[in-house]
Amino acid sequence: MMQSHSFQVPFQGETLYAESTSGRNGHVLMLHGGGKDSTIFHKYRVMLDESGFGTTIFDFLGHGATGGDIHDSSLFSRTRQAQAVMDFQGQIFTGCVGVSMGAYNALQLSKVVPLRSLILMVPGVYATSAYPVKFGPDFSAIIREDRSWDATDAWAIAAQFTGDLLVIAAENDTIIPAEIPNKLVTSATQACQKKLLTIAGADHNSLWEQLMRSRECYESVRSAFERCLSH
Repeated sequence: MMQSHSFQVPFQGETLYAESTSGRNGHVLMLHGGGKDSTIFHKYRVMLDESGFGTTIFDFLGHGATGGDIHDSSLFSRTRQAQAVMDFQGQIFTGCVGVSMGAYNALQLSKVVPLRSLILMVPGVYATSAYPVKFGPDFSAIIREDRSWDATDAWAIAAQFTGDLLVIAAENDTIIPAEIPNKLVTSATQACQKKLLTIAGADHNSLWEQLMRSRECYESVRSAFERCLSH
């Protein structure tokens, strides 16, 4: 049974609620998206625990147990929150998993943390101009512009990443354009290894449900995670 411990991280007058497990094969930070909280990772963490990987999760400001006002946060703040959790632990993180908005934060972290592996699931990317803007009307105005995401720094960040990259897309994702996961992979010209895995029948919020529909699909994802994180 997976053993975990909870801890709290001070961040700019707020408290981030986090949880960690240990593993012999490396340690992975997991970043949730803008519409969820860290509970989405439970089954993935069990899968990683069985493969010998420790994990750390936390709720970003404005989400889950952390609570607070999401309008006090931003994409930039989310990256800083993730760094605060990593620094608090004093743990060597070998990989990072980011889902949706969290995938963009994972990319940003790769600029300042020597990660060996990145797993980007149904990845959102954002116009560079949106990065420092607090969540609210001004942020929404930027990201609602047609194809605003194409003016992102994500492609350039992916191009500089030299570790192992796994991008997981949903076949029926109506939130993330199919161009985004494809371009992240093609941009990663210096990656040690890279792979795009599309989950048939899945939409933005049903990856786990779809991969559990068959043992073959589950095993393809489990083995892809393990190969990427075992660099």
